[in-house]
Amino acid sequence: MKSRQDPIVRPATAADGPAIVEMLVRAFRDDPVANFMFAGQRRRELGLHSFFTSQLRRQYMPHGQVYVTDDVSGAALWGTPGRERHAVRELLQLAPTAPFLTSAHTVGALKLMFKVEGLHPTEPHWYLFTLGTAPERQGQGVGSALLRSMCDHIDEVGEPGFLESSKERNVPLYARFGFEVIDELPSISGSPPIWRMWREPRVPSI
Repeated sequence: MKSRQDPIVRPATAADGPAIVEMLVRAFRDDPVANFMFAGQRRRELGLHSFFTSQLRRQYMPHGQVYVTDDVSGAALWGTPGRERHAVRELLQLAPTAPFLTSAHTVGALKLMFKVEGLHPTEPHWYLFTLGTAPERQGQGVGSALLRSMCDHIDEVGEPGFLESSKERNVPLYARFGFEVIDELPSISGSPPIWRMWREPRVPSI
C-alpha cells in the first residue's frame, strides 16, 4: 500500500519541459556515459541540456509518455510499444548535441550510440529511456514512485519493459521492480559499461 508520503506522479505537460530538462541535467552530471561523451563541467552541462531538450521535444513528448513527480523533482521518459524505431533517425534527432561531444571520444561516442541502438529489442515493449531524480531528492523514493507508476500500468496491460542502465548502482533498484539484466555491454573505445535490462509483465495478485 502506498504511504501518504510517497511522491505524487502525474503526466508531464509541455509547460514542464524546461524544469524537466534542468532537473535531468543536474541528475546526470555524474553519469559515467555523460562524463565519457562530454568532458568538462561546462561542456557536459551544455551537452546534456541539448541532449535532453532534443529527446523531450522531438521524441518523448510527442511520441512517448513522460511522467513527473508533482514538484518535478523526478521524471521518467518512456517509449511506447507501438512506436517504430529506426537507428539512423533516432541518432539524427540528436544532431544538435554533436558540437558538445568530447573531441577525443567523438568516434567512440558515435560507436556506442549505434551499438546501443542496434541492440534494441525488436519485440514490442515499453522503453524506459530516462529516469532521473534531482540530486537533493535522491534516496527519498522519487525514482521508486516513478517506476511503480508505470510498472503497475504495464502489468495491467500485460506488456514487457526494457531499459539500459549506465550506473551499476541503479541495477538493484530496477531489479526490485522486476527488471532483469540481459547482458552487460563491454567498453567501446573507452566507454563505460552499460547494463541492458528486460522486464516481463507480472500477473496481478488476486
